[in-house]
Amino acid sequence: MLPVCGIYVLLDSGLAFSGTIHVGEHKDVRKEKVTYTRIEAASSYNTSMSSNGSRAAKDRLEQVTAHLQPLETIARSSAGKQLIGKVCIITGCDSALGIGRASAHLFAANGAKAIYICDYADTHLYSHEAELRKLYPGVDVYARKFDAADEEGVRAIVGEAVMRYGHLDVFFANAGVLGAKDMKTKGAKLVGDIEAGEFMETLRVNTLSVFLAVKHASKAMMFPHPDKPALGGSIIATASVAGIRSGAGGSDYSASKSAVINLMQTSAYQLQGTSIRCNALCPGLIETGMTSILYEAARAKGVEQKIGQLNPLKRGGTAGEVARTVLWLAGEGAGYVNAQAVAVDGGLSGSLPVMPGRFY
Repeated sequence: MLPVCGIYVLLDSGLAFSGTIHVGEHKDVRKEKVTYTRIEAASSYNTSMSSNGSRAAKDRLEQVTAHLQPLETIARSSAGKQLIGKVCIITGCDSALGIGRASAHLFAANGAKAIYICDYADTHLYSHEAELRKLYPGVDVYARKFDAADEEGVRAIVGEAVMRYGHLDVFFANAGVLGAKDMKTKGAKLVGDIEAGEFMETLRVNTLSVFLAVKHASKAMMFPHPDKPALGGSIIATASVAGIRSGAGGSDYSASKSAVINLMQTSAYQLQGTSIRCNALCPGLIETGMTSILYEAARAKGVEQKIGQLNPLKRGGTAGEVARTVLWLAGEGAGYVNAQAVAVDGGLSGSLPVMPGRFY
């Protein structure tokens, strides 16, 4: 093999290849001569163009990009605060380990103007209020106790926010219950054991609360205000991977969360043209107040490491990890994300059940 050094320039495309080219032993001498001639010509051309090559490249770049329009910057920098000046309502905030509390902290840290933290229970609610006010003195924080599935309560909290600030930007409907519980096993009741009243109560808390949030928040998000140059907002509802497919909860809980997903998708289309985005959040196994019994039992038995072993990350999730997704959905970074069921489950819902080692 005979090494030949040089540069082969493609004039039509403006591309060039530099390096060492090996020309093999050719029986056809004419082909070999053509190869040498082509390389030598290219090398000569490159030498003659070395003085003004950078200018030619710049001119070529200007020709290529002349027709392009400047990029529109819609969202703020991803490294900056995502909710500057926003008025937000979060339900389901009482739990000390909950997604609601974690989301409130992220909202406050990202520049929210006001945050209403709400729950039917108040074991920790007012402590959370005090904590948030101390950590984020520039944010208005209000704790409100009411049933998220009671229409008067939802209407009142939305009305209070609009009366005080003139607009509403984010409603995170996070209130929920696990559903009918078997007192012997401490787990979910089987479908044949659930009473009709228990089934409807699960839907009342988990699904009706979301309906009421959409009904009243969407109207408030369309009010014009000087502090809100563009109408619209973000409504986020906590569903579950149990609403995507079976195996993650009882029948009443799973049905209620599936309804939440469909409700958010339907609402997104019925609110088309309003710039109000409706998305469902679908957490997997997350350590919260609702799942604390499972985690405590696993720790007592020394098998905590087995929690979450069905997902490819091989662990359970934290409220903070889910809250970061809530923050993204609430902010402008997700401005084109609408009518989606966003799973935050370590990958659990990404595969059908398979035997270990069968495919991976």
